[in-house]
Amino acid sequence: MRKAAEILTAGGIVVYPTDTVYGLGCSVLNKAAIERIYLIKKQRTDKPFSFVCSDLTHISEYATVDNAAFKIMKHLIPGPYTFILPAARMKNLPKLLLSKRKTVGIRVPDSPATLAIVRELGHPILSTSATGEGGAVLRDSAELIATYRNTVELILDAGPLVAEQSTVLDLTGDEPVIVRQGSGDTSFLNQGRHLPFV
Repeated sequence: MRKAAEILTAGGIVVYPTDTVYGLGCSVLNKAAIERIYLIKKQRTDKPFSFVCSDLTHISEYATVDNAAFKIMKHLIPGPYTFILPAARMKNLPKLLLSKRKTVGIRVPDSPATLAIVRELGHPILSTSATGEGGAVLRDSAELIATYRNTVELILDAGPLVAEQSTVLDLTGDEPVIVRQGSGDTSFLNQGRHLPFV
C-alpha cells in the first residue's frame, strides 16, 4: 500500500482492487497524471471521474454534504456506491476535475486495501473502472496485465473480482436519484422521504 501511495504521489498511475471492480487511479493533485488517465480511457475531459476518499470527513473537504445526504452516506459507506454531490473547495485542484454542473462523484469503497492507499496518500485518488476495448470491465489479473502493463506504474493483483460496478446515486436534489444501478442495494429508495435511516 505504501508503494502504491509513493507512486501516486510521484505522478504515477495505479490499478488497484476495490469492493466492486478494479480501479484505475492517480492523485487528484497531479494534472499530468489526470490527463494520462483520460488518454488511457479515451474519454473526454468533460466527463469527470470519481474521487475515492477514506471517510465522511475526507469527503467534506471536496463536496458540500447537507444533513439528508450525510445521513444517507453514513448508512451506506464504506460500500459499493458513488455519490454525486455539489463540489466544494476545488480551487486548489486541476480545473479539469470540475464538471460543468459543478458536481463531484465520491466513493468510499469497503476495501481495506483501497482505504489504506488513500490514507497513506493523504488525499483522494481520482478513479475510474479498469476497462478494456469497448469499455468492458476487466476482472482477471491476466487481462489487466495485458491491457495496462505498458501504461501504468503498478498493478495490485487481488485475484478475480466478480462484483458489478458501483451504484451511482445523485444526492444533489431533494431526493436521491439512481444514475446507475450496480452492486449497491437501493431498495431503501422505494420508501421515498421516509428512509429508515433519515
